[in-house]
Amino acid sequence: MGFPIGGIRGRRDIGSVRRARTSAGHTATAVAEYTGLWGWDVLPGAPLVRGAGGGRVCSCARGASCPAPGEHPLPDARPVPAGTPLDEVTDAWAGTPGAAVLLPAGLSFDALEVSAVAGRRALPRLERLGLPLGPVCATPDGRAHFFVAPGAAAELPRLLYRMGWDGARLDLRCLGRGDHLLAPPCDPHGLGPVRWLRPPTLDTAGGPPPARLLLGTLAYAQSAWLRTG
Repeated sequence: MGFPIGGIRGRRDIGSVRRARTSAGHTATAVAEYTGLWGWDVLPGAPLVRGAGGGRVCSCARGASCPAPGEHPLPDARPVPAGTPLDEVTDAWAGTPGAAVLLPAGLSFDALEVSAVAGRRALPRLERLGLPLGPVCATPDGRAHFFVAPGAAAELPRLLYRMGWDGARLDLRCLGRGDHLLAPPCDPHGLGPVRWLRPPTLDTAGGPPPARLLLGTLAYAQSAWLRTG
């Protein structure tokens, strides 16, 4: 059973991918959805394992000293490229049991990251303003990622300066080339899964909005949260 990205998008046959979840592993079919429907590459991430003290540590060679436990690719990990059919995804993922699902930023999208509270507050305001929105996800450790057009990470300092936010105290950054996002349904830390606040669609997955359209509202929401939270 395969569904190359061009065929899926041409037929808008989302239902066939959803039904595939009943006949294959949940994670593998999620990966196949990302590659087949949304046109994203996926990388297997280093899972967490139980450490000597009983806590969960990264399975990579750095173990408890890893700066991004469970949130970086496995050593020598090969990406599952966009358009990979379900049967090939299932075979590839079978060789990386327990791996996290990572989406590489800087290719199809960058991602503006703010606190989940600020992101949830900003989302309805952005919708009321009628601004174009891409996918938005929230992590169980309290972060929200707004998918924006690639190249935003390099532009962020200039955009903040132009909008007058460059000197503000903001818990805001942009993930770009070389960074990775944990994708639903990952639950690497045992705190609950990563969830979509605004799921991808055929229109938004391949064409997220420019960061400049969202940045002002997100910066304001994050600044307000820091002042009151």
